[in-house]
Amino acid sequence: MPDEVSPELGPLFAALRDLVGWFSAEGTQGVVIGGVAASLLGRPRTTADVDALVLLEDAAWKSFLDSGSVWGIRPRIDDALEFARRSRVLLLQHMSSGVEIDISLGALPFEDAAVNHARIVEVSGLLVPLPRVEDLMIMKAVAHRSQDFADIEALLEIHPEADVQAVLDVVAEFSELLEMPEILDDLKAVIRRVE
Repeated sequence: MPDEVSPELGPLFAALRDLVGWFSAEGTQGVVIGGVAASLLGRPRTTADVDALVLLEDAAWKSFLDSGSVWGIRPRIDDALEFARRSRVLLLQHMSSGVEIDISLGALPFEDAAVNHARIVEVSGLLVPLPRVEDLMIMKAVAHRSQDFADIEALLEIHPEADVQAVLDVVAEFSELLEMPEILDDLKAVIRRVE
């Protein structure tokens, strides 16, 4: 596990530091996901933004959003709360670095479990909450972009102890629910390549 900021993460470190500080100050349960998590748990790679998943009651969204300004984190669109009500995502920006931050507002049992099973990783003195490797693979499979499958491949190579069957079981449920069999098929193809 890296204990220093890699060149790929350097530009994002200030945003990550303030995001984690914000979560801690507000007592918000959350995990850093996306490319940053893939870089910290898998192989370092370039990413332009910071993604997170939080557990927050709907009634608390406004006060949570307002409190972000103390940490230099503000909405990057007008009507950010209205957009979040439709999409369950807060589109934000870390003002001093210009880094965009997307915060998913968890609602599914899987998201609740992913946050509650978070592990803390130290990066240059910063304690960053990250999902379990298996949970990150599930998120990546459902997101279903080419970069996501490259991230899954790296995670499988670096974490051969990962519970692949558990990942397949959950992704199968999402695949059926979303009526997208290709999600499961493409994940199986990645797993075959790594085996």
